[in-house]
Amino acid sequence: MSIWVDEEQKIFHLQSKDTSYIMRVVKGRYLAHVYWGKKIHTPDVENAQLNRWISFGAAPDGSDKSYSLDYIRQEYPTGCQTDYRMPAVQAVFEDGSRAVELVYESYRILPGKPGLQGLPAAYVENEEEADTLEITLSDTLKHMKVILMYTVYKELDVITRSVKIRNESAERIRLEKAVSASVDFETSDYELLDLPGAWGRERHIEKTKLRSGIQELQSRRGASSHQMNPFFALAEPGAGEDRGKVYGFALVYSGNFTAGAEVDQIFQTRAWIGLNGYDFSWLLESGETFQTPEAVMVYSSEGFGKMSRTFHQLFRTRLVRGRYRDEVRPILANNWEATYFDFTEDRLVEIAAKAKECGVELFVLDDGWFGKRDNDFCALGDWVVNEDKIKGGLPALAERIHGLGLKFGLWVEPEMINEDSDLYREHPDWALKIPGRAMNRSRHQLNLDITRKEVRDHVMNQIFSVLDACKVDYVKWDMNRSVDNVFSAALPRECQGEVYHRYVLAVYEMMESLVQRYPDLLFEGCSGGGGRFEAGMLYYSPQIWCSDNTDAIDRLKIQYGTSFGYPISAMGSHVSVCPNHQSGRITPFETRGIVASAGTFGYELDLIKMSEEEKKIARGQILKYKEMEHLVQTGDYYRLVNPFENNNHVLWQFVSKDKKETVVCGVRLHSEANPHIYLFYPQGLDADMKYEDVVTGKVYTGAALMKAGLPLPLTTGDYQPIKFTFKAVER
Repeated sequence: MSIWVDEEQKIFHLQSKDTSYIMRVVKGRYLAHVYWGKKIHTPDVENAQLNRWISFGAAPDGSDKSYSLDYIRQEYPTGCQTDYRMPAVQAVFEDGSRAVELVYESYRILPGKPGLQGLPAAYVENEEEADTLEITLSDTLKHMKVILMYTVYKELDVITRSVKIRNESAERIRLEKAVSASVDFETSDYELLDLPGAWGRERHIEKTKLRSGIQELQSRRGASSHQMNPFFALAEPGAGEDRGKVYGFALVYSGNFTAGAEVDQIFQTRAWIGLNGYDFSWLLESGETFQTPEAVMVYSSEGFGKMSRTFHQLFRTRLVRGRYRDEVRPILANNWEATYFDFTEDRLVEIAAKAKECGVELFVLDDGWFGKRDNDFCALGDWVVNEDKIKGGLPALAERIHGLGLKFGLWVEPEMINEDSDLYREHPDWALKIPGRAMNRSRHQLNLDITRKEVRDHVMNQIFSVLDACKVDYVKWDMNRSVDNVFSAALPRECQGEVYHRYVLAVYEMMESLVQRYPDLLFEGCSGGGGRFEAGMLYYSPQIWCSDNTDAIDRLKIQYGTSFGYPISAMGSHVSVCPNHQSGRITPFETRGIVASAGTFGYELDLIKMSEEEKKIARGQILKYKEMEHLVQTGDYYRLVNPFENNNHVLWQFVSKDKKETVVCGVRLHSEANPHIYLFYPQGLDADMKYEDVVTGKVYTGAALMKAGLPLPLTTGDYQPIKFTFKAVER
């Protein structure tokens, strides 16, 4: 059993492979946080309650001045009742009062891990993998129950958390905030690492020392966003890739979120992650329950590297589902940067034929195949084939592509509508719009009000008709604007604060209907590139387009930052044309291939225009990638050299689970006269095993590679590729 309970003292001890998480009920009422860290067996739980009075502190009932909730570390704080720090939950009752007081009521332990209704969540394949603890807290005055759910994985240092809030009163309760996880730490001596960015510059690394007050990360854009990501970590000073205590948090959710940390008056830290309270309220009628999204928490005593590999393992094997969870992904070519909207079926087939010659396995038709879609201004919402461009329709095109020996894929954007579309002309009220206000447009499009079932059904039935008419092997689901004009004509005024969350739930319902109807489909998420690259999307799509920025040098930072929370096997990463369409930069073809090999490999260019030399290189790239794709898919990932630290080279590494095979890849950024000798140090190998460099034939022990290192090759010219492959030998 991974959950131990002391019935007398009401101590709850969760134990994963190397981690302990401990809580205790204090004063017979309040659930306090005791410990989260390296596995311990005889916890001292006295630190759950500090027996000293603080000026201006207030006891909950005024009778015992030896403690105050304002400084006790709590599991799910409410605010209002003597705790003035960031609350985890806020509610408004029928009498207008807002005070919530949650006291311990009961617990139960469940084998395995229950799913979350309508929400993505990590799972187990058998009940032996994990145990789940449910702790019920209750506001006895207002008859509101809060059920805290903790699942502990036995072989991973992972704890997942979510919360159910139930209205057991005869009156309505309005929720205004409900985060998924809150953790109180005994110190503020941490650095906060997060992944901010922008379109084309997603998930860059920032580290900030915690300071007094609140440091908050959030999205208010209706999606997790390019600008912020629902992932962060707290790390002790000096923590690196392979050393130091690190606490990682990720939210399995694709909409508005909040995450962050507050340092209080006695330098304790409260960290949280969950739904954003911005423009959010949820009306709970009597007997109704609200379910929060799931938070995933990972502790590592061995730095950021082990934390990331734990997230990778969980997300890759117990969040991603379906055929392509374990099966290698086909190498694809996408026509977007080759043609944009200007194509015919003959041009597409010609590109596909060239792709096949190079070894590509999947051809993807991007935007422009439907309605009268010749530009960004029109036809979103009209999911019928444009036979002026594609003679004979998609079945004929799919047959021609399949006839080349390729799989066939399509791009869709089901959440959006153009005003210049048949759908909008027939149903103008199906777009989100605020009565009396001018509509905000982005990329000349509006958000469909998919909170309405008739809208969801209409859109998905159109898409199903297209997919049923021809064999489609892959779908790329895009979202090219933030959610705006937030008002649903189908909801009453008192429920308009539910629109943002209902929108995300609707996306999940639509995606679930797609993956259930087409279980063999490879599904790729996208939102203007990386605007929804997070755990919620991974439940539906095993890979996500990492960024619209395909510049190889920019991608070094984007992919490095993304790897802190998300598996490499999820990152859509392609070779594109030079000069690059986003940056104008020119990089060697081989280098673009090395960078794209750290992800789901493919091509984003016009293969017809490639030179014979480039085609030869592409054929070689694909063959080399096929040799290592099993490592990208299932291997352990190590960040060797950080692109954010002004190094002149960037390196990363894949290691097989049995440690018998490893590949080190990278880029030397700038040429130097009389250069330094740079050593690199592979990681994650068996110290006693012998490894052969497959190019030179030289043999090294794992210890020698990891401790003594090897020199990088001397190169001339900027942006030169680096690659080493080592395999274990018996000598």
